[in-house]
Amino acid sequence: MTAHKASLINAITLIIMGIWGLININPEIFSGIIENKSPFIPITLGVLIALCNNGIKTSNKLIAHIAVLLTIISFANLMPLFKAISNGRVDAAVRVFLMVLSSLFAMIYFVRSFIENRKKSNS
Repeated sequence: MTAHKASLINAITLIIMGIWGLININPEIFSGIIENKSPFIPITLGVLIALCNNGIKTSNKLIAHIAVLLTIISFANLMPLFKAISNGRVDAAVRVFLMVLSSLFAMIYFVRSFIENRKKSNS
């Protein structure tokens, strides 16, 4: 798997889990009432990471580093994970765990890609 595919999987996971959280936390969302806007954070990060995907695919270093920064920020969801677990909210814990796991997955492929590119440039 390549870094851009792993990043795209991460972006899609963030968007889907964010939408699930938005609907779950705001049951009256379809009436136009949004009380808790925090699920917009992973949705926004997912959209931004998806927008960086073509730059990652073409090995644009600046865009790849921006995508890595956004992925690190999305990985920082550990605190909401611990809070969801301590409050007994299993559905929230599953959502956040999947987001953290997909971000870790993408980070692993970014690091592998950076190492491979470094080896190629030194050869």
